[in-house]
Amino acid sequence: MGLEPLFLQPVFQERIWGGTKLRDKFGYNIPSERTGECWAISAHPNGESKVMNGEFKGKTLSELWEHQRELFGNHSSDVFPLLTKMLDASQNLSVQVHPDDHYAYEHENGELGKTECWYIIDCNEGAEIIIGHHAQSREQFEQMINEGLWNKLLRRIKIKPGDFFYVPSGTIHALCEGTLVLETQQSSDTTYRVYDYDRKDYLGRKRELHIDKAIDVTSVPHKDSPNSIERTEFPNGTLTTFVKSNYFSVHKLEVNGDIAYEQTKPFLLVSVIRGKGCIRKEKRYNIVKGDHFLLPEGFGKFQIEGEVEIIISHI
Repeated sequence: MGLEPLFLQPVFQERIWGGTKLRDKFGYNIPSERTGECWAISAHPNGESKVMNGEFKGKTLSELWEHQRELFGNHSSDVFPLLTKMLDASQNLSVQVHPDDHYAYEHENGELGKTECWYIIDCNEGAEIIIGHHAQSREQFEQMINEGLWNKLLRRIKIKPGDFFYVPSGTIHALCEGTLVLETQQSSDTTYRVYDYDRKDYLGRKRELHIDKAIDVTSVPHKDSPNSIERTEFPNGTLTTFVKSNYFSVHKLEVNGDIAYEQTKPFLLVSVIRGKGCIRKEKRYNIVKGDHFLLPEGFGKFQIEGEVEIIISHI
């Protein structure tokens, strides 16, 4: 039981800053011209993935977590701990910050905190992200917010396809216009907006800001996360490890031919971001750009064939 990949049906979310790249780049059937998010592997109630194949076809990921915990190595977490998204920032996202587990539990009805990370799939030439700030004290941070000194406060970084950024809870951040990313995060939907460019929603209303909570949870002064990227070359492939943290580990596997791999974790989350190929065990499972699937505990050794690039995450 469970010794096959669980291919998952994405859930799409419309956003004021969304666009059409999820359709244009990945061929998804998106709901509108303002589709901002693909919740690709999710057991969060705000957007749940369903299994598309095998004996669990039609089941949600949260149902499997509740009733087939052996698929996940009988992990002890109350809720499925991770969430994989793809985001199309056709316009700037709001400048925001996320709480840690303790603050979210106390203030958001037991929700998890939100540490996340971004792999830049594609972006416009000269694109930027906001990550961190220049305030040296909490008093200065609050004063610069209250005075609207956003250009002095916010720290901007140029980006290019293939870049990776780890964004711990407490980090001021925002994706900016013209950016397509794959995001791995804790399974949380708690966001505190700090600044939203004074724009209005479809009904002419400004979106809610959460200044007091943001001031509570933001790390001051900002400190960059250590860059500990590891790259391993082997015949027909390259494995890049971007991060190993208390919340998740994230890797990129580039395959050009045929390689052996082994699933040794409670579960692996896999997103195909380029190319096509197959996973071969007792059976053959074709994979193409835009597929998202979960390899359960006990899947063991298998082959990956083709010319394909995948992002792998696990706890």
